[in-house]
Amino acid sequence: MAPRIFSRLTRKKKQRVLQRHSLKGSYDAVIIGGGLHGLATAYFLAKERGMTDVAVIERRYIGFGGSGRNTAIVRANQRTKENLPLYAEGLELWPKLTDELDFNLMFFNCGNLNLAHSEAALGSMRLLVASAQFHGIKSEILDAKQCKEIVPILDISDRLTYPIMGGMYHPPGGTVRHDAVVWGLAQGVTNHGVHIHQGTEVTGINVHKGRVVSVETDKGAISTPLVLNAAGGYSTLISAMVGIQLPIHVLTIQAMVTQPLKPILHHVVSSGGYHCYANQTLKGEIATGAHMDPWPNYTTDVSAHYIKHQAEALTELMPCLKGVKFMRSWAGLADMTPDMAPIIDGNDHIQGYFMDCGWGYFGFKSGAVIGKYMAEFMATGRYPDRLAPFTLRRYEDHRLMGEIANPVNYGPWN
Repeated sequence: MAPRIFSRLTRKKKQRVLQRHSLKGSYDAVIIGGGLHGLATAYFLAKERGMTDVAVIERRYIGFGGSGRNTAIVRANQRTKENLPLYAEGLELWPKLTDELDFNLMFFNCGNLNLAHSEAALGSMRLLVASAQFHGIKSEILDAKQCKEIVPILDISDRLTYPIMGGMYHPPGGTVRHDAVVWGLAQGVTNHGVHIHQGTEVTGINVHKGRVVSVETDKGAISTPLVLNAAGGYSTLISAMVGIQLPIHVLTIQAMVTQPLKPILHHVVSSGGYHCYANQTLKGEIATGAHMDPWPNYTTDVSAHYIKHQAEALTELMPCLKGVKFMRSWAGLADMTPDMAPIIDGNDHIQGYFMDCGWGYFGFKSGAVIGKYMAEFMATGRYPDRLAPFTLRRYEDHRLMGEIANPVNYGPWN
């Protein structure tokens, strides 16, 4: 038998998704943070604004922070008139991005069911539903039996510590694969010529006569007129480099997944009363999370208290999960503001310095759409109307947002 001969010419050469580049001495814009918000802004700067001489600086690796440490839930069932249209636009953007990037982001609008365990919670949900419907967003109130029709494994009996009284169903909500979003956007920005520098730490930002002039890194200095702080949990440290103190506390959010199971949970289910949420991944795992740790910290450790809480909460709501094993756990950092709304600002305090931070646990679901508007903001210097309510000066003017006023929305299960 004659030996088979393989020609190198017949093999398709594999190309790295992230091309390695030397750090240049100057860029038209520098984005600090290689998470979803930073990558999305870089992508839209290059694609829609023609700005390709851009550097994304990441201290660790892309997706290291909240972009890679979340449970991938997306939705548009917030409370306020400022948030609802923004998140609704974000939901519509995921399938468009899938086509543009030619990358399967695994967007699945399976629907989001928020459970109510009291008449007060149902009253709050009626307000949310009315607000959503006013903005043309699908949302409805269900009674306990209708909740069980949607999620048959729920226990709607009176045996629960907090019996299920009803719920709010938001059909457009669902999940997006978080690492797919990171890699899809990273590939998109690379294809447009943007440089991604991983393992590079920002050590300072230089300002001259009220304008940004350069960024200092452990690999060298970069001259630039535009800087975006999209560093998530570390955004306060970056802003301190230019003398801006942010009203942000960093809190840990914990999550975990079970062993793979046959398909039993076809929607995202969340409970404010039990402080938990759950959805089933494509691999069959039940991904679940709880409330934030109550003290500011920068740790990403999972606690025994949290594991016990999740097991008790999930098995009360869905008794069929008794005996299922947790297989993996992780934790991420949430940059929380006093009113649970982000800080989006630029050119107001320092010319050329922009901020996209304080997202708490809303950051993943908002990343793509905010990247689109931040690119417009940075390229034109004009504050987009959609972002105007989130200025830092709202704290000086005592114009806090209203998300925190609703107990149903107070927790990472949303």
